[in-house]
Amino acid sequence: MGTLEIACDESGSEGEKLIGGNTEVFAHAGVLLSEEAAAECIRETRDRIRSPATEYKANHLLRSKHRAVLVWLLAPTGPIYGRARVYLADKAFFAVQKIFEIAYDGPRGQAPAVELYRTGPAAFGRERWTAFLETFNEVMRGRVDPEAFDLVVASLAGMGGRAGEIVGSLGGLPARRGAIPLLDPLIPAIVQAVAHWGEGTRPVSIMHDQHNGLTEERIAHIRRVAPLAGLRLADSFYEPRVQVADFLAGVARKIAEEELNGRGDTELVQLLRPYVDPASAWGDERSWASLGLGQVAV
Repeated sequence: MGTLEIACDESGSEGEKLIGGNTEVFAHAGVLLSEEAAAECIRETRDRIRSPATEYKANHLLRSKHRAVLVWLLAPTGPIYGRARVYLADKAFFAVQKIFEIAYDGPRGQAPAVELYRTGPAAFGRERWTAFLETFNEVMRGRVDPEAFDLVVASLAGMGGRAGEIVGSLGGLPARRGAIPLLDPLIPAIVQAVAHWGEGTRPVSIMHDQHNGLTEERIAHIRRVAPLAGLRLADSFYEPRVQVADFLAGVARKIAEEELNGRGDTELVQLLRPYVDPASAWGDERSWASLGLGQVAV
C-alpha cells in the first residue's frame, strides 16, 4: 500500500494561549481527496455562493444566506462525506488535561481531569476557576513564575469538597519549558490525524496549510512520536485540498463552539457528527452527546 497524503488545516489556533483568547475551541481537519475532486468541490462552492472573493474561507459558508451550501458540503451526499475527519479540542478541557499530565507525568490523570473539569466551576465559582486555569496557562507560557500556580492551588485545596481534594493533590509545575510547546493542541492533532488515517498499517504524509507553529524542530518531534512519512507546508490559495480542509476546520470549530455554549444548531451539529474524531479533547457530557459518539472524548 502506498503513502496516503492527507491535506490538513486548523481553526482557532492561538498557540499555547488556551485561556482568555479569541476562541474556546480548536479544530483540526484532514481530508483525503484527489486534487481534481478538491478542485471540483471548490468550483461547486463558488458556483453556489457566487462571491467575488479571490479565496473562499469558512466564514463564507457560515453566513446565514449560504446555509444551503454548508448543508450540501457536510451532507452524506456531499463531496467530503467519508473522506474527511476533524479533531476538536475544548481549550479549557485541554488545559485541565495538561495540568494532570504534568502532575502525574503521563496520562494516568485522565479520570481526575474529567472530574475536575466538570465540577470545578461550580465548586470554586467561575472567577476562581478561570484564575486557576489562567495561572496554569501563563506559567506554562513562561509569563509568570511557577510559584504563582502553587499559591492558587493552595487557595483552592481547602474548599469545594471533592474538587478541592483533586486540586490539592497536584504537585508543582516545572520551572523551565522545553522546546516543544506542551499546550499547543496543533501537535497532538497532527499526531491523531496520522493515527486515524494510517490505522497503524499505512504510511501517512501530511500536506498542511502554512503555520508558524510548524517549525522544523516541531515537525521532527512529530516524526519521533508518530509514524509520519512526511510533512510539507502549502498555501491554501494554490492547493484546493488544503482549502477544503480549511472549510471543514472553520465550520467545525464554529458549530462545536456554539454547541459547547448551549447555542447549538441541531441540524448542523448532526451533520458535523460523522466527521468528529472520537479522540477529540472534549470533557463536556451534554455537548459531546450531540457532537460525538456518546462517550466523553479523551
